[in-house]
Amino acid sequence: MTDGPDDLRPVDLFDEGLPVLDDQTSDDTDIGWGGRLDGDDDTARLLEERPPHWG
Repeated sequence: MTDGPDDLRPVDLFDEGLPVLDDQTSDDTDIGWGGRLDGDDDTARLLEERPPHWG
């Protein structure tokens, strides 16, 4: 069996280089799912959208 050029090439397994994918995509956010930009307090929205059987 003979060695080819790739068999002798050193490979650095710890070089991360450029990221393959972003850490978070735009559709993995509240805005991507149609969320609002007006802050973190959703109490008023939750009370407004509560189901009628919650009476």
